[in-house]
Amino acid sequence: MTIASFFIRASKAINNHPFCSGLLLLCTVSGGGVVALSESQSEAQRPNIEDHQPRKKKVVVLGTGWAATSFLKGLDASLYDVQVVSPRNYFAFTPLLPSVTCGTVEARSVVEPIRNIIKKSKGEIKFWEAECVKINAADKKVFCRSNIENLVGSGDFSLDYDFLVVSVGAQVNTFNTPGVKENCHFLKNVEDAQKIRLCVIDCLEKAVLPSQSEEEQRSNLHFVIVGGGPTGVEFAAELHDYIQEDLINLYPTVKDKVKITLIQSGDHILNMFDERISSFAEQKFRRDGIEVQTGCRVLSVNDKEITMKAKSTGAVSSVPHGLIIWSTGISTLPVIRDFMEEIGQVKRHVLATDEWLRVQGCKDVFAIGDCSSINQRKIMDDILDIFKAADKNNSGTLTVEEFAEVMDDIILRYPQVEYYLQKNHILDLRVLWNDPEGNERKEIDIEGFKRALSFADSQVKTLPATAQTIQKDLDDFQDPDIICFVPSGINILGNLLHWAGSKQQQNFLEIGFPLVTALNGFGILYMQANK
Repeated sequence: MTIASFFIRASKAINNHPFCSGLLLLCTVSGGGVVALSESQSEAQRPNIEDHQPRKKKVVVLGTGWAATSFLKGLDASLYDVQVVSPRNYFAFTPLLPSVTCGTVEARSVVEPIRNIIKKSKGEIKFWEAECVKINAADKKVFCRSNIENLVGSGDFSLDYDFLVVSVGAQVNTFNTPGVKENCHFLKNVEDAQKIRLCVIDCLEKAVLPSQSEEEQRSNLHFVIVGGGPTGVEFAAELHDYIQEDLINLYPTVKDKVKITLIQSGDHILNMFDERISSFAEQKFRRDGIEVQTGCRVLSVNDKEITMKAKSTGAVSSVPHGLIIWSTGISTLPVIRDFMEEIGQVKRHVLATDEWLRVQGCKDVFAIGDCSSINQRKIMDDILDIFKAADKNNSGTLTVEEFAEVMDDIILRYPQVEYYLQKNHILDLRVLWNDPEGNERKEIDIEGFKRALSFADSQVKTLPATAQTIQKDLDDFQDPDIICFVPSGINILGNLLHWAGSKQQQNFLEIGFPLVTALNGFGILYMQANK
């Protein structure tokens, strides 16, 4: 037996013996000394390292739209067990969908596979292509169903969560108009845009058949857009350019029979924008030959005609169509409606969240995107805490200098203040300091402080927590000296944390969300939940 084989066999015997914890072997070989120490423990005694690892919090994200994707990019997935559920395995750049309908931009150019996005994260993020059909907030569980059919195996499953991020978006609002779902096209995703593109070509191909009468040709080439918002107006413009620049060269026999009509229930298209923009768009459409019918409400739609009513005269008319695009806003998805009933938000159109994007009345559930709206906290609710933070010497009064030191933090926490200052063209903060008669003051007490800021709360608006309001992510927030005015009794880490700080601070963190602006982009809201 060689020396090497002896040590190997001895080591195996020691390791297999349940009572041997250590053995010291001393021998001499050719005048040299060899000392061998064998440390052994039985399998039952060996500590399991995994047992001492803290369990990662489970974060479930519903959706792969703008809000969800922005959140995932800002989340350190190495700290959590993150799972994403969505019926679409891609992120779409939705502003370019009207261009996809006409081939100006190819569909592959406006989508990015969600798996490509999440694989760039710091930790592992799992993705499941399925649709959430129910949220059980009481048991912290979501129930999902795959939309993939004709394959073996069940597509139903459920996921437990510690934190739930609801960002499922919304659906097209049909206002329960008869025939809309059966006979109209929507423009919410890439599949919708591709269907519209094929249908436009089908209308032209059908119109050039020798069996078509002139009346049938005009009916098939009448393209109707219902809704004068950004999507409807953009599609009408894209379709006009597509027909005039490309299709009339391919179908010259019917170029004079193509008609585009835009129907708007309001008095003007793009009425959510400045009046000058609305007026310019209407004039441009008039020059291009696009008919704009304002003040009309659609009553019903069938496969051949669309029936509408003029608000001014009450006259009802029906016009034939070849293609109808329905773009009249959004409504709540059924899963969100059921969830709102469960948590007591029954008389609402979207989920109500606080300024930290937490769903009101539901613990550990956050909502972002078109399925929610932000209820901004009013400054008067925290006026005493703000005054105490500014009054550093506890004198009971504030000087102009003390007020100026906290004003930036007030604007950050309460964006309605900045909106009020800009709306009233206030550049010098000392204007707020004046007494009711307009006289300057060197110091003010709590009552004067209330008067100085009370007008700002009148500017509070409820905005959807959509991606258009997401401006920065957590990495931009590096200032450790920002004062966080948190009302007493609410335990939120908020702005006080330094994101490049120590491990002790990081241990307090539970889940981080992107920064969200409110009040038309003025100011920043910040959301952070803690243990």
